Amino acid sequence: MAEIQTIILYCSLFISLFFEVFLLITYLEVREELVLEEKMLSQKIERFPSVSIIVPCFNEETTLKKTILSLLNLDYPANQLKIIAVDDGSTDGTLRELAQFENHPQISILTKENGGKYTALNLALEKAQSDLVGCLDADSLVNSDALKKIVPFFDDTSTMAVTSAIKVIEPRSVLQYAQKIEYNCSIFIRRMLSSIGALYVTPGPFSIFRTQVFRELGGYRHGYQGEDVEIALRMQKHRYKIVNSHMAHVYTTTPMHFGALYKQRVRWVYSFLNNAFDYREMFFNRKYGHVGIFILPVALSSIFSVIYVTLSTVWNSVSRVLEAFTKFKTVGFDWNFSTFSFDWFFFNTSAIPFLLLGTIIFTFIIFSLAIKMADGKVRFSRGVFYYPILYIFIVPLWSMKAVFNIIFKKQTNWR
Repeated sequence: MAEIQTIILYCSLFISLFFEVFLLITYLEVREELVLEEKMLSQKIERFPSVSIIVPCFNEETTLKKTILSLLNLDYPANQLKIIAVDDGSTDGTLRELAQFENHPQISILTKENGGKYTALNLALEKAQSDLVGCLDADSLVNSDALKKIVPFFDDTSTMAVTSAIKVIEPRSVLQYAQKIEYNCSIFIRRMLSSIGALYVTPGPFSIFRTQVFRELGGYRHGYQGEDVEIALRMQKHRYKIVNSHMAHVYTTTPMHFGALYKQRVRWVYSFLNNAFDYREMFFNRKYGHVGIFILPVALSSIFSVIYVTLSTVWNSVSRVLEAFTKFKTVGFDWNFSTFSFDWFFFNTSAIPFLLLGTIIFTFIIFSLAIKMADGKVRFSRGVFYYPILYIFIVPLWSMKAVFNIIFKKQTNWR
């Protein structure tokens, strides 16, 4: 049993370290590409394709107005930009907030019975007649230049979707500061995955598609409340190109307290695992490139590695406590404390400490690169310390809960 635990621990650390090295090597290879991309996005846009932005709303009365105003403030020709707001059977004042915009020439307002986000998106897709169509969650805001940082990517006729760079709005709690670093790391990771054609999620905050994607592949599906994962995997299965614009900044509201964060992440992991099973033929299939051979297997294995290592650590800790208790019952306390001394002869030279040290070092290197990519310069905040300290304890909780829900077929709620 101990040997199996050691082997799994070795594999988990090796995969983590290998993935981090992979990201860093990818970054070194695409640095020139990033410079060229920045030059491209700084040039004047010659052609402005028509764009429809869908805003699905369910009980978003506190954030909806700011979301729509941020869209109206986009630096983009008004005659080429339409906003379709869909109320999905809200029970609060969302409709009242939408009523303020009912006469605006750029805005269409649709209402329906509650059926879930994907049904609201599909209703709006039936009305969209534009070249491009995208989504913006009703708790998010866009930079005024965000759309201009996305549209040029569609000059490549093979590009079918472009995702944005999602940042945290004004963090206030410890958890939000930790999430800020997490989201910054996601900006870096998604940009690296974009370069190898391995993006497997098109997030709700301002992912833009060619409208033909939905005409050819069909509309959104439930996707186990993860329609953004499902549509991305469906696109990857059909070899549709998805890229990322790390300069198109979108700001989203993140959970302030653990309960809300826990429910959100259980849903995220639950939807990924279910969608991964539905698209299991992509795993280790060379036909799907890096996303099938490497990225999806790593994403899946990381979830189960976290669960196994956590349960193994808890089991070993409990065993040691019980062993100490048995010893106490047998011989009582041993009050003879030896004087501390360090001897290099007894230094642990197994691979595990070195793998762990390497993982920690590369993690902070990625933190630095991610912060620079997201904020333009490296400036460490308190979140750099909150993130690893908190997440090492709370990630296993929502991972285990998601797996539990799948095994016992328990419904995972949106909120």
